[in-house]
Amino acid sequence: MADRPVLPPAGADPAPALAALDSPGLFRLMTWLSPAFPVGAFSYSSGLEWAVEAGDVTSAGSLRDWLAAMLSDGAGFCDAVFMAQAHRRAAAADDVGLGEVAELASAMVPSRERLLETTAQGRAFVAIAQAAWGCERFGALALVLGPSPAYPVAVGALCAAHGIALAPSLQAFLHALTSNWISAAARLVPLGQTDAQRTLAALEADIAATAARAVGAGLDDLGSATFRADLASLRHETQYTRLFRS
Repeated sequence: MADRPVLPPAGADPAPALAALDSPGLFRLMTWLSPAFPVGAFSYSSGLEWAVEAGDVTSAGSLRDWLAAMLSDGAGFCDAVFMAQAHRRAAAADDVGLGEVAELASAMVPSRERLLETTAQGRAFVAIAQAAWGCERFGALALVLGPSPAYPVAVGALCAAHGIALAPSLQAFLHALTSNWISAAARLVPLGQTDAQRTLAALEADIAATAARAVGAGLDDLGSATFRADLASLRHETQYTRLFRS
């Protein structure tokens, strides 16, 4: 296992940690958070399917606004905080604290389908990471996380176990999360590939800002103000026709 880099303190500038990311760490981040990593992310829309049917998301512009809110004031920020807290506790060998973060992350999910989404991906992520990228430390952490951890908690623990710094891990996680949302919307709205990429490009600053906030946030900062998105995830459960599981 690689030596762990020094983690930036809460509120610190993440730029030094970004610059310190080594080649093996970059390779692992790109692999673990690639659409090809088989956690089943393609089968979830985080409520976007209902938002499209309801007419809330009808174009690249309305999708950009919806996802910007999700990132800054909803699931994106909350998941990033949970990932950061899991990373810090795993890196500090605080197994009790990590277990508490894992429990809270599952308890705060706003709907049954979103709980399925995050725990199914978390369970798959841990199993595949152990099989292909296993290390002794992550094996011990997996026991602390339990059988069905929330996805961001599992990712944060694995990155810490492999000595990958928090700041780039958060950036990569949020990029992957946003890319999956856009991929779902591209099939639902539908959007062309160019508009999908324009939307991702337009959200670059939002992803960076959310990652920076999460680095300096604590569990007391958790909270969501995206009520429409939470309602979308609840109403998707009874939607008549569905392509996605959430």
